[in-house]
Amino acid sequence: MNDSPTSSNTSAPLLVDISDGVATLTLNRADAMNGLDIATKDALVAATARVAADDEVRCVVLTGSGRAFCVGQDLKEHVQLLESGSSEELFTTVERHYNPIVHTLLTMPKPVIAAVNGVAAGAGASLAFACDLRIVADTAGFNLAFAGVALSCDTGASWTLPRLVGRAKAMELLLLPETIGATAAADLGLATRVVPAAELAGTVRELAVRLAAGPTMAYAGIRRSVEHSASTSFAEALGFEAEMMRLTGASDDHRRAVDAFLAKEKPEFRGR
Repeated sequence: MNDSPTSSNTSAPLLVDISDGVATLTLNRADAMNGLDIATKDALVAATARVAADDEVRCVVLTGSGRAFCVGQDLKEHVQLLESGSSEELFTTVERHYNPIVHTLLTMPKPVIAAVNGVAAGAGASLAFACDLRIVADTAGFNLAFAGVALSCDTGASWTLPRLVGRAKAMELLLLPETIGATAAADLGLATRVVPAAELAGTVRELAVRLAAGPTMAYAGIRRSVEHSASTSFAEALGFEAEMMRLTGASDDHRRAVDAFLAKEKPEFRGR
């Protein structure tokens, strides 16, 4: 299945492919190391919202083309906007683009995988950190490059990064940006798994198809519970867990899982 209008347009800044319940969003500006210009950000806002709302999509993969995952804001366009006096266009992009994109990645009711094929810097690193799993090529790396261009952090890095590595390490990575290789990223908890670059696509596809065939409502409940717990008391977290258990306990997938367990068979989940 492939229902995306952009997937057949290889010159589009974002390619969208949907098959086997997996939506793969590929940043497609290899010559610019997948820097995020306005056209790409507009496409990402629309595509992430669409796949989040599509019940046929049960897992989402975000990746890049060429040798980079994403180097963040397109600085060439950034400079052009500064020189043209279009500061309003430039500095409203966080509210118009980055915030909606990362919010959708973090809150959609299905798992999200970052297939980090190359360097992920600035907002590109932030996008990867907003995903549930980061499968990283052994040639890739991360760089929290914001301070290097005299900017604060954005795209959710102030929220996601401390939760991945702790506050002290997050401050170090943000204040003293340098490229963190794949092995070091795994040691820090920034990478879920590091694989040879040649095996990245196959590894991610296998994992995404596995998740797409899983209990989607349960995954959504887990995502919501973990996010909710980050800003609430223990007692409130327990209450929210109970709410999610009631919701998933009433699902068709739970009934199927119980029936399959009793029959000593493997359940076939439908995502509802």
